[in-house]
Amino acid sequence: MRKRMPRGLKFALIAIVAPFAIALFVGFFGWVTMSLWNWLLPGLFGWKLITFWQAVGLVILCRLLFGGMRGGSGSGRQRWRHRMSERWQQMTPEEREKFREEMASRWACSHEAEPETKAGA
Repeated sequence: MRKRMPRGLKFALIAIVAPFAIALFVGFFGWVTMSLWNWLLPGLFGWKLITFWQAVGLVILCRLLFGGMRGGSGSGRQRWRHRMSERWQQMTPEEREKFREEMASRWACSHEAEPETKAGA
């Protein structure tokens, strides 16, 4: 059986290690981005070389634009799916059908309706 680390000691350890880990990750991803950019893009498209700090800024910008600021890899989506699955299991068949109808009307799609044809076609 493992002994748990005291909470204060754990917090202190994280406070000491976290800045070094963050600096290591920023340095690594900045260096990789700069290296790939300077290796590929000037030769392919004639773009200028970038500095390390420009590469770090590019990584941050891409994270904001394309990755968002959520933590983990889809952890929020997994929790949402789990909660919806639990709710679905607790619904009666009538409640499920009502939910399906509400979603279909909300998203303006009906699986039962025939597509309309044009009079001239």
